[in-house]
Amino acid sequence: MADRSLRGMRLGSQSLQSEDGVELSERKRAVYQAASGETFDVVFSADAEVPQVWSDPRSGWEGRLLGEDGKPVEIAAEDVKAPRTHWDMLLERRSREELEELLEERLQVLRARRGA
Repeated sequence: MADRSLRGMRLGSQSLQSEDGVELSERKRAVYQAASGETFDVVFSADAEVPQVWSDPRSGWEGRLLGEDGKPVEIAAEDVKAPRTHWDMLLERRSREELEELLEERLQVLRARRGA
């Protein structure tokens, strides 16, 4: 940077970086349609998996992917995952009997604290 003078330069508004040697990655454009009928484009990397549902950055509405023919892509039933609840995750770690035993212990502690 010794060969460049920064005197009189508007720092922050102009970049000293050049576009030389920069290669942009391959891209593909996916079109989504919101429930309101509005369409919007999202650009993805060419090797990325395009999701079937995407949120519109302007309106916040959820949009469905449109196919090459302009019609919404059908979402397969197996692609939809049921969300795991806290209860489901808890049951993965402990049995119901263990949970009932822990609950009883905690209730005894709380009752003793109230009585004191």
